[in-house]
Order: sequence, then C-alpha cells, then structure tokens
Amino acid sequence: MSIKEKLRADLMDAIRSRDGISSGTIRMVLSAITNEEVSGKEVRILTDAEVITVLSREAKKRREAAVAYDAVGRADKADLEKSEGEIIAAYLPAQMGEDEIKKLIASAITQSGAGGPADMGKVMGILKPQVAGKADGAIVSGLVKEALNK
Repeated sequence: MSIKEKLRADLMDAIRSRDGISSGTIRMVLSAITNEEVSGKEVRILTDAEVITVLSREAKKRREAAVAYDAVGRADKADLEKSEGEIIAAYLPAQMGEDEIKKLIASAITQSGAGGPADMGKVMGILKPQVAGKADGAIVSGLVKEALNK
C-alpha cells in the first residue's frame, strides 16, 4: 500500500470516527500532494519518495507555524499546529538521530575531500539524498557547518 493510499484510508477512518483534527490534517496533506501532482505541464502520480518530500514540507510548515504562534502568545493555535505536525510525522520515516547524522557527515566530508566551510555545498550535495525525509535539513546543515569549522 502506497503512502497516498494509506492517507486516503486513514482519512476515511478519521471521518468515520469524527476526528476533526486528523481528518482536516490528512485532507490538507492530500490536497498538497494533489497540487504537486498537477503542477507543471502534465499531470503525474507522485512516487512514495516524492510524497515523503511533500509530507516533510508540510510538517516543517507546521513546526514553523507553531513557533510563530508561541512567539506571539497564541498557545491554542500553537497546540493545533503541533497536533497537525504529529499527525503528519506519523507518515514520515523514522527520523535519524544526531549521532547517525554525524557519521554520515564524516563519511561525506571524506568522500568529497572537503577542507573547510567553503566546501559545504559539496558535502550537502552528498548528504541530501541520504537524509531526505529522515532528518530536518536545518539540523543537518548546522551539523555540517560545525564539522567543517573544526
């Protein structure tokens, strides 16, 4: 069963159980997937990897919105965004730990021959496909900067 099919099945379950937050969140995610499918010159069906990219983007939007709402004192809205983020995260692959990311960074630095911060693009180019959907890009970027500045 593809991720998109699982989302559709879970949407039906959420609607039947009258779970407003889950059904609304899954509808938003399916809408984002559909928008991605119809963008461009021709309609296409997204692969699971592409669906994970869309899910990651949507989860990131929810994290950023929750932080913004917290900053202006809207705890109710922040909690809603966090709840939606948790629902979306359930469809993403397990997130990598910091130690695992650091091992990949060390390997990428060796593989690219990077010598300093100027070579960050080379390292990120190697890492991006390995961590796609499994780690937050901002965390990976920060760890790469840290490793290259040593």
